[in-house]
Amino acid sequence: MTAGRLDGVTVGDATVDAYLEFVGARARPNTLLATAYDLKVFFSVVGKEPAAVVTADVLDFIKAQRSPRRGAKVVRLVDGESGLSARTIKRRLASVSGFFAYLAARGDVGVAANPVPRGLAARRPGQRGVVRGVPLIRAPRTLPRILEPAEVDAFMAALRTHRDRAMVEAMVLGGLRRCEVLGLGLRDVRPGERRVFVAEGKGARERIVPMSSRFFATTADYFETERPRTSATDRVFVVLKGPRRGQPLSAAGLVEIVDGARRRAGIGHLTCHQLRHTCFTRLREAGMALEAIQAQAGHASIETTRVYLHLANDWLAGEYARAAEAIDAQTAQL
Repeated sequence: MTAGRLDGVTVGDATVDAYLEFVGARARPNTLLATAYDLKVFFSVVGKEPAAVVTADVLDFIKAQRSPRRGAKVVRLVDGESGLSARTIKRRLASVSGFFAYLAARGDVGVAANPVPRGLAARRPGQRGVVRGVPLIRAPRTLPRILEPAEVDAFMAALRTHRDRAMVEAMVLGGLRRCEVLGLGLRDVRPGERRVFVAEGKGARERIVPMSSRFFATTADYFETERPRTSATDRVFVVLKGPRRGQPLSAAGLVEIVDGARRRAGIGHLTCHQLRHTCFTRLREAGMALEAIQAQAGHASIETTRVYLHLANDWLAGEYARAAEAIDAQTAQL
């Protein structure tokens, strides 16, 4: 297997590149690039052709990924590990598993089954014949970080243009993802309905999202005073200065805007996805039904949305208080 140079979406191996072409037809560019990198890393470590890979190679790969990267004494506080994070290893295994499932389905010679096991079999103590699956990688379930209201206010005040404020409002008031903000077209913004149409949602899922009137007012100011009249793109948010003036704003450009405002506001850590998490947490605290938040967020499963139950501290405290009062009332009658 030739590791090769990552050039676009190829790694220099015909079999892997055919799979990447297959992935590219059904996934976002970032997913495609991550898959290409994961496969490049895997075959660089394993050093075998795809048909020669066995389960033992996969387990050795996991061991190599867990090895210390910056010295044996350096560990992460979050999980106590010294190698790559469990989430990263789990993602790489998913990429490798998808590749071999593709080869098996295609009927490639020498690849009759997927060498990446779903998990390890284990028996419960004292029970016969009861087998349960143990995952290869246990990724810690951590709650996403959100911003406090004062931090949101400081961050918004640090933004310098109507364009920047409109993009942030789309995330912190509407819960849009970074790619969804940048993918908005002129026809997708519907001020009369107070909604936006998300045509490029995760998993190719379209949805119509209600949006605060603040977003539409800020976007109107951006169109009126900042967006170049000569811009030929139908993307809403474009570059305002420099040689790329009038062209669609890139993901790196939006990250740079957010990071600059974060530093000016004196906030230690802030990402676009953190703004999205903040939006849904506040909506849940305000009493919005979980199913409605799922629709707003564009989640395929409501299990993904349930994290906001844990983040909405006021809601959880209120539920506990009501339950505790009921228990106390029953106890007093005994």
